[in-house]
Amino acid sequence: MRRSYIIRYLATSALMAAIWLSCDRPTSPPLPNSPPHTRLSNVPVENDTLFPLVTLYWTGGDNDGYVARYQFRYITYHLLSGSTTLWAAVDSTQWKDTTATTVTIAFNSSQDLNRQRFMVRAVDNVGALDPNPAERTFYTTKASPPITRIVSPRRNDTLFALPHQNDWWSGVRLTFTATDQTAGGQIEEYAWSVDKGPWFWGKETTVEIGPEHFSRPLTGPHTIRVTSRNNTNLIDPVGDSISLHLVEPSFEKRILIIDETDEFNVPFVALNIPDRVVDNFYSRVFPGSDQWDMKANRGRMPSRSILAKYKAIIWHADDRPVSVPHEIADPVNIEIFTDYLNVGGKFIMSGWGILKSFAYYSNFPATFQRGSFVYDYLHIRTVDETPLIGDCIGGLGTSASFSNFRVDSAKLAFFPFSGKLGQVNLITVPAGFTEPLYVYTNHLNSPYVQYRGRPIGLRYYGTVYDAVVLGFPLYFILEEDAKVMASQILRSLHIQ
Repeated sequence: MRRSYIIRYLATSALMAAIWLSCDRPTSPPLPNSPPHTRLSNVPVENDTLFPLVTLYWTGGDNDGYVARYQFRYITYHLLSGSTTLWAAVDSTQWKDTTATTVTIAFNSSQDLNRQRFMVRAVDNVGALDPNPAERTFYTTKASPPITRIVSPRRNDTLFALPHQNDWWSGVRLTFTATDQTAGGQIEEYAWSVDKGPWFWGKETTVEIGPEHFSRPLTGPHTIRVTSRNNTNLIDPVGDSISLHLVEPSFEKRILIIDETDEFNVPFVALNIPDRVVDNFYSRVFPGSDQWDMKANRGRMPSRSILAKYKAIIWHADDRPVSVPHEIADPVNIEIFTDYLNVGGKFIMSGWGILKSFAYYSNFPATFQRGSFVYDYLHIRTVDETPLIGDCIGGLGTSASFSNFRVDSAKLAFFPFSGKLGQVNLITVPAGFTEPLYVYTNHLNSPYVQYRGRPIGLRYYGTVYDAVVLGFPLYFILEEDAKVMASQILRSLHIQ
């Protein structure tokens, strides 16, 4: 009985305690939020002297919450004029938010020595700031902006251009470079702009500027500007600029003949054949054409503005080179020809040792490499040359579209030719999209049977331009045959 009473007493006491604890009662106020704390790493050390691009690291903590973010700023000081100890603030940033624990800053460093005061503070989860930001004072050496220069095009160049890109022309090629004046610095980015348009930044120092970036009309003067930025975030304040002239081809005229034949060279000098005789020959073979004499123009090519007017360019060099190659192989001339072909021109090349000139100091047979004019634009891989002793009596057309032709024996009736052509260039390995037009022929009793049937004339069929290469001098072909040849080649090139 007594035990049952005790149990009931304990249960009643527990119930009363639970009721008392569930009632409202006064509580103590919450503890105030404590601010976070911040600490910089020991690199760089206080008062160190550094390159202007500095990376800083820090950590933070909060005793009653967590760090949500950080804020940093810096102040730059320069020495007062004439003083070695007094510094004045010249640049001050506002506090910047970040969730990172590191930052790389290109500090304002325009003087020989620049004092930098860096501060960082933690912000906790309720927005409280570290009341004592971590600080580090150090010095940076002078940073200077880079110098940018345009390599090509050259100032006042005239270049071909099209209103649209094609397989061979994608725009005006711009090449530039930059030099950083800051010791230990480097260039991070380059930028270019056309005709006061927007700046385009990137890592490349050679770009193709498409026609859409140039103001209209496309034909006319244009301006290209470049600049650069180094790793201290300094931008070349001047940069470089060029003016150039763009020409959109009109192809309003038929043919321009570029005459490189030197009548003071063999065999013309021995036969006393003047320049006008050769000129008149080509005028009859290509009636209605215009002529440009390289010798009369002191070895200068016609300008791109002139070439842009013609549907086809014919280059002939009928003298036999004995000490130097023909000028057609000059890199400056090749550059102009490639530009002309890239925008849709048509090209016919003929001469004595004309292909030999592109590998003049090489042993023959010679193989042209990728990147060369002959390989890339004429689509010829390997060429050979017959001996100086005359052996070629003409060429056989390879189809009904191209007739046979004969060598003019009267023009070559002297030693070592004896009425036949020597040193004819053979196209032994053509590339794709080509068609042989003529093959080598000699007398049946000739000892040089290995040359018989080899291509000496080739046509390249391109998506943008077409080219015809004749490995022999056209002037020494019978005129009546040369006229037929010219007519058939022009018809093949769709030039009427």
